[in-house]
Amino acid sequence: MTHHHLKASAETCHWGFFDARFRPSLTIRSGDEVTIDTLSGSPDVLPVGQGFHIPPEIAEVHERSEKTLPGHILTGPVAIEGAEPGDVLEVRILDIRLRQDWGFNFIRPLAGTLPDDFPEPRLMHIPLDAQRMVGRMPWGLELPLAPFFGVMGVAPPPNWGRITSLIPRAMGGNLDNKELTPGSTLYLPVFVPGAMFSCGDGHGAQGDGEVCVTAIETALQGRFSFHLRKDLRFTYPRAETPTHYITMGMDPDLDQCVVRALRDMIVLLGEKGGLAREDAYSLCSLAADLRVTQTVNGSKGVHCMIAKAQVDRPNG
Repeated sequence: MTHHHLKASAETCHWGFFDARFRPSLTIRSGDEVTIDTLSGSPDVLPVGQGFHIPPEIAEVHERSEKTLPGHILTGPVAIEGAEPGDVLEVRILDIRLRQDWGFNFIRPLAGTLPDDFPEPRLMHIPLDAQRMVGRMPWGLELPLAPFFGVMGVAPPPNWGRITSLIPRAMGGNLDNKELTPGSTLYLPVFVPGAMFSCGDGHGAQGDGEVCVTAIETALQGRFSFHLRKDLRFTYPRAETPTHYITMGMDPDLDQCVVRALRDMIVLLGEKGGLAREDAYSLCSLAADLRVTQTVNGSKGVHCMIAKAQVDRPNG
């Protein structure tokens, strides 16, 4: 196992999109660890002159990184040797740390879950205390921080072309799943040689829904280990925490998100617990939780969670 460090720069960041034609910023072997630095925000959200630390490389990224579609600043891609279409990339999230002492939240008119209710834009800067792991809201609330990456994904199928990072799809991307904190694992289907993993959209804290479009947006550093799984055949992202299995659904219709996440959970229960479809469906009704991941990314999200203790076979 080798450890690598991929820093954020104009050469290693792509702004707003995923593209199967990208050349890798870093190539690793399965089992390697990578520390990845990320950035967040366009020039108009920076707290210039307020005494906060602003990562110096963000000015270069704003000036030089290609931005052809609206979306997030992403660091990558990381290519995994031997990855081929049809494989699964197992991404173990080992650690996540703050890279700056502030975050921002933005309300944009005609966006979010209530697009017509807030006609005036509002930008809020939020001081972040890395020692106490709290963010101080303007009205005095100290909000506990639980950092995670809103965007983690691999390159899309080549025939999709260049796609925005805003909409989550089968290759992952803007999942905005707050369960994906250190200790969790994300499984992504591979569509191009090398898989080509990128991440960004750092969040200091977020509620399920992310209703005003933004969380506490901030720059994060993540440490990951990447494992190539040729023994798995997923066509859609899955995840697990130390205690739960997670399936996901993304679609403009929340009802269809539920259908996708639930159907995939029934399949998972057959794989992990050996349950017949009817038994798996019943167990979902009795023990699984359907949660709204986010309602603001064009394709909304639902994730289905079930405790591992209610699924795993005694010896497996």
